[in-house]
Amino acid sequence: MGLEPISVRQLEQQTEDIYEAVVVMSIRARQILRDRMVEAAMKGTREEDFGVFDQVPEIDPEDYQELEKPTTIAVREFLNGELTWHRATEEEAE
Repeated sequence: MGLEPISVRQLEQQTEDIYEAVVVMSIRARQILRDRMVEAAMKGTREEDFGVFDQVPEIDPEDYQELEKPTTIAVREFLNGELTWHRATEEEAE
């Protein structure tokens, strides 16, 4: 599953600033990846197992499930208008 070419005009429909669009999509991709990592860590652990992992769990190749790339999901959500964000004011930045 690859990322298809995106028209600059599609990005401009959501925001006038292309750099802002890239930042918003990259932050969302990081959120998706972080959520996947937390979910994977929580799935295989029990309550008393929290702490240091002594062994790296082995993954059976037959159980491997290919997931859609976080970047692809973030771009699709951005283009569909599913993401909301706001610009920080000078007071919020301090």
